[in-house]
Amino acid sequence: MDQTERGDGKIALVTGANKGIGFEIARGLAERGFTVLIGARKADAGAAAAAELQGQGQGQGLGAEALALDVTDAASIQAAAAEIESRWGRLDVLVNNAGISLGKGSLPSETDLDTMRAVYETNVFGVIAVIQAMLPLLRKSDAGRIVNMSTGLASLTLTRGPDAPMAFSRLLAYNSSKTALNAVTVQFANELAGTPIKVNAANPGLCATDLSGGSGRPPSEGAAVAIGLALLDADGPSGGHFGDAGPVPW
Repeated sequence: MDQTERGDGKIALVTGANKGIGFEIARGLAERGFTVLIGARKADAGAAAAAELQGQGQGQGLGAEALALDVTDAASIQAAAAEIESRWGRLDVLVNNAGISLGKGSLPSETDLDTMRAVYETNVFGVIAVIQAMLPLLRKSDAGRIVNMSTGLASLTLTRGPDAPMAFSRLLAYNSSKTALNAVTVQFANELAGTPIKVNAANPGLCATDLSGGSGRPPSEGAAVAIGLALLDADGPSGGHFGDAGPVPW
């Protein structure tokens, strides 16, 4: 996945981009010439993140603007799509980064169903709703790209059985929501096969964010795979799940 290509003049939306991996994805795309829309549920947090990027770069600053977007609110999603349509007329890249993890101290047998529903609302249904709303704008791009932020914990291969490398993780809500997200990725990739739009899932690895409690590598390193998928050329893959070393087992 070549990350040297530039996206001058292109428009990218990154959800949950006011901090963590999402912010680093936004920074990386802006450094490559994109105008990046900082999707954020809290307007002040989005504005602060956009202002930070605008103050960076060589001379003129990076192209970044805040966009109010709550992925669990249909009206917010539609308003964001309408604003993009009105101001830019299209969308070239959509990175579905917004995500939550709840019920971390509970075993699967103890996980509350309301917790499950809340996690799925953001990590699965929110992604579907945003893709559906933004797809007409992505179809106006010469090379639309959708990147869904997943995790190795979503892999049934890597988590199945006591000796699996990620069997230690018993996060029923989060893990299974990301497994569902991988399935969503495949379904949209299948529908959009034969179009210029490519849909893939990215595994950033364990990064030091609020979600991980500060454990892991720098978010800028985890952002690299998503940036690469956003910059795929016409011969690049679609319908896959990728990490630093290439495809991640399903």
